[in-house]
Amino acid sequence: MRIDIITVVPELLQSPFEVSILKRAIEKGIVEVHTHNLRDWSTNAYKQIDDYQFGGGAGMVMMIEPIDKCISELKAQRDYDEIIYMTPDGKTFNQQTANTLSLKENIIILCGHYKGVDQRVRDHFITMEISVGDFVLSGGELAAALVCDAVIRLIPGVLGNETSALTDSFQDDLLAPPIYTRPAEYKGWTVPDILTSGHTGKIEEWREDQAYKRTKERRPDLLE
Repeated sequence: MRIDIITVVPELLQSPFEVSILKRAIEKGIVEVHTHNLRDWSTNAYKQIDDYQFGGGAGMVMMIEPIDKCISELKAQRDYDEIIYMTPDGKTFNQQTANTLSLKENIIILCGHYKGVDQRVRDHFITMEISVGDFVLSGGELAAALVCDAVIRLIPGVLGNETSALTDSFQDDLLAPPIYTRPAEYKGWTVPDILTSGHTGKIEEWREDQAYKRTKERRPDLLE
């Protein structure tokens, strides 16, 4: 998979891909992540990529021309499955969307900034709009990193145990059940006997039951 991220502040996207699982995925050649400074496609000496709103109003707007030039240059080099715009009014990102995106080959992520982008960008270039929640960030960079993390870890070969991702919360519309590790007893707090019983079938039944109970208590909307 190749992910191209278009941003006004590429510095914000350095550290997430330089550590842990994402770093190893890149080093293995499983995924490529490229950041592009939108100012490199500015049309004037001041590297301007934003301007005032038509009709007045507070806040600057990202201009269409630099974005068009950047996306067109990338598309001339390869085909893209999705061109994603990170925006608070997009579709809320979830595990199902992450699963879908993990099957793609090439995607572009455009990070919003200021008051957002000229609407014509959304009308003519964007194929998917994603929000990470009902709140507003200073820019789409951190949201883009979140999406990349959720997607990349699902690609075969990224995690040491590929079945691990399949048992994460939300994969089956349920939250994950409680989990425990050694020691089996600590300060009088014990692990449920079923987990140390060795009965695989009964353990799986217990986990499914606990997952359902936790979901019902914490996220009953998922059961609907």
